[in-house]
Amino acid sequence: MKAPKIPQNEKERIKELDSYSILDTLPESDYDNLTTIAAEICGTPISLISLIDDKRQWFKSHHGLDASETPKEYAFCGHAINEPNDVFIVQDARKDERFHDNPLVTGDPHVIFYAGVPLVSKAGLALGTLCVIDHKPNLLSQSQIRSLAALSKQVMNLLELRKSNFLLEQVVTELEERNEALDKFASVAAHDLKTPLINISSLAQLFREQYKGILDADGLEMLEMIISSSDNLIQLIDGLLHYSKAESILREEKSNIALNSLIKDLVGLFSYDHNLNLVLKSDLTHIMVNKTAIHQILINLLTNAIKYNDKEVVEIEFGVSESDTHYHFYLSDNGPGIAAENQEKIFKIFERLLATDKFGRPGNGIGLATVKKIVEKLRGDIKVESELERGAKFIFTLEK
Repeated sequence: MKAPKIPQNEKERIKELDSYSILDTLPESDYDNLTTIAAEICGTPISLISLIDDKRQWFKSHHGLDASETPKEYAFCGHAINEPNDVFIVQDARKDERFHDNPLVTGDPHVIFYAGVPLVSKAGLALGTLCVIDHKPNLLSQSQIRSLAALSKQVMNLLELRKSNFLLEQVVTELEERNEALDKFASVAAHDLKTPLINISSLAQLFREQYKGILDADGLEMLEMIISSSDNLIQLIDGLLHYSKAESILREEKSNIALNSLIKDLVGLFSYDHNLNLVLKSDLTHIMVNKTAIHQILINLLTNAIKYNDKEVVEIEFGVSESDTHYHFYLSDNGPGIAAENQEKIFKIFERLLATDKFGRPGNGIGLATVKKIVEKLRGDIKVESELERGAKFIFTLEK
């Protein structure tokens, strides 16, 4: 018996094999189906998907054979991988000096006939073979050899797909870890930035109150600019924090929400400071949705409807209906409306149509971007229907 030669590129070959994370995995029907087909086409009792590592040949699939691995020095496949571009065929191992006294020939499973097609990676390295085995001398036709070669390519396709999925899972895991770290950083940064900004704003206001009788008009104007700039920056930080936290909102479970209670909560948030008339239009009494998400969506939409409304009384109608798969919502207002050319733009982060709202405060262009992000992550969509001077109607869906 002659043990197979060690390939010249053995270190690279083993590293390549390890990159597929396939060794010692559980049986899979996709691979077992291919060995079944190979045995049927070639008319042999045994077919194997054999992978050669540094000490053994291990069978990802073993049709007609109980063993899951054998020593590398006995492996016919160990010889086959030294000729990665050829089909390795032994018609009668008993008459071949390389195999005549091989324990796999003289004993179980009595390998007399062998035909193996190397499984070659994209890097050109042979990982193992798809092979067929018979207990008696045999001969394959050209058609059978072509079919066996085609099946070996399919084995490699499965291995490449597995490798791609494994790499994708690694990337996803890394991204999740980075996002988690970014969320923590955003939270810490927001706190660390907001605290001194609040102090600056508070001290400037205190200074203004205590020294307004001493300061001239230019000095007071500078203080107002400090206070205004600090407050605007605090709002921007809050907006960015809410946008970054939109992903974590989605992890919450759905809950049963009474629409009347939802409206009462929203009116309570806004009616104290604003002349607001919010009306519910729905045949439903309850909805089963992510509570934090629906609050975040509606608070952002209501905030915009109030800030940019040009009427003395803000009139808003909130409608809810359902289909088999989604809840359907709309929020219509009596504001100045949105021009058709701006109706896509308003959902993009940092896009602002006006420099300031009706209270003279600048917007940050984050609220509607946050709404769109949440809605789409909950497998819904959002759009706006509007004409100038005829108000705006925001329409969105959420999956049930």
